[in-house]
Amino acid sequence: MAIEVRAEATPNPNAMKFTASEVLFEGTGSASFKKGDNPDHPLAKALLAIEGVDNIFGYQDFVTVNKEIDADWDTLLPKIEEAFNQQ
Repeated sequence: MAIEVRAEATPNPNAMKFTASEVLFEGTGSASFKKGDNPDHPLAKALLAIEGVDNIFGYQDFVTVNKEIDADWDTLLPKIEEAFNQQ
């Protein structure tokens, strides 16, 4: 079943916040992963596997995705949406 998610711009043009309709990261701590990490978290792993994603920060019902400087949101957004849909 796909996770409903809403994308929002942030003050950083290389970062976008994705708020989901359900808890993505359990517990009270945040999760932060960068390219090259191998997280146990399935969504984090899927997002980091996308070409152009540099790092992610997750907390409860949202995740912020930071792209590499030369990556393009128009290319990344469908792939990020697909990562959520596969969860």
